Amino acid sequence: MPSKTRNVVTRTVAGMAMAAGIVGFSQAALAQGKGLDEPFRAGYLKTLEGKTVAYVPVAMGFDLAQGWLQGLKKELDPLGVKVVVRDPNWSTNAGAQAVTTLISEKPDVMIIHNPDVQTYARLLQRAEKDGIHVIQINMRSSFPTAAYVGADWIEIGEKVSTAVVNACKGKSNKIAIMQGQLSAAASAYTLKGVENVLAKNPDVKVVSSQAADWDAAKAKGIAQTVLKQHPDLCGIVGFWDGMDIGTAAAIKEAGLQGKVFLATSGGGEQKGACDQVLNGSFDYDISYDVPTQASTMAAMIKFLLQSKVKPGDAQTSIYTTLIPITKENAGKPGTCWTLNKT
Repeated sequence: MPSKTRNVVTRTVAGMAMAAGIVGFSQAALAQGKGLDEPFRAGYLKTLEGKTVAYVPVAMGFDLAQGWLQGLKKELDPLGVKVVVRDPNWSTNAGAQAVTTLISEKPDVMIIHNPDVQTYARLLQRAEKDGIHVIQINMRSSFPTAAYVGADWIEIGEKVSTAVVNACKGKSNKIAIMQGQLSAAASAYTLKGVENVLAKNPDVKVVSSQAADWDAAKAKGIAQTVLKQHPDLCGIVGFWDGMDIGTAAAIKEAGLQGKVFLATSGGGEQKGACDQVLNGSFDYDISYDVPTQASTMAAMIKFLLQSKVKPGDAQTSIYTTLIPITKENAGKPGTCWTLNKT
């Protein structure tokens, strides 16, 4: 037998013998009624303890950012993983500075909520080159990193616009589109989904398509003007329920609640989503389920910190399973989630 083949056989036999020994030991311990020390647990705990995760949302003052943080800390705090937060408070410049500073501080993982598709792109590339794993949440950059966890915005655009188109059948077929910030992934990709549906419904007329920049007050002002100009408007496609609180207020003040169909999307928090559907402010709200997103991010963090995957070697996308919220399910337990204020 050639020496190379003999060595392979020897190693295989040794491995089988070791495995048999472990099994034999386990069986003997069980036969004596003794507990077994799970062989992989210590390594798992050691790998995670003392690690640092840096979290940079676009701002901390709203349900999405708070819900993600709450979910991350629930999963990671008990394992000794430190979660640090940098709050740009809607300032793109402050966010870029926060990411730059964090790169020099070298956390093990960075979670980034991009304000638009370009601003952080080079910084995220630099972070991975410097050995930091990067996870992007809900609004991705043009640069792909280890993972994107978030909504499929094109699917959302298709679903909300389909709901509005269906509600407008037999009516004026005049609709308005309330965009977010034009350069943000959530707005640009949602608009593409809307366009996909409108291309199949040429009888639908878009009388207004404007950007409210995620601002409820701005959305209200735009909606007020559109409703005055087009009192026979039959529907509005909104791009975020936090912003469309303003859109809904304009509809209500015009006495058109129940006549102008408002479809939007958001994280599925009880007060901002289910309650608004139940009280008639929203007719249709798609939830991208913030608690599940947080849990998915935590699972990715656990995987990346244990694996031998080097920053920059992986590029994955994990799209949210969407939950349509209507009056039929808005009052049912589990449809929405509640932010823990304690």
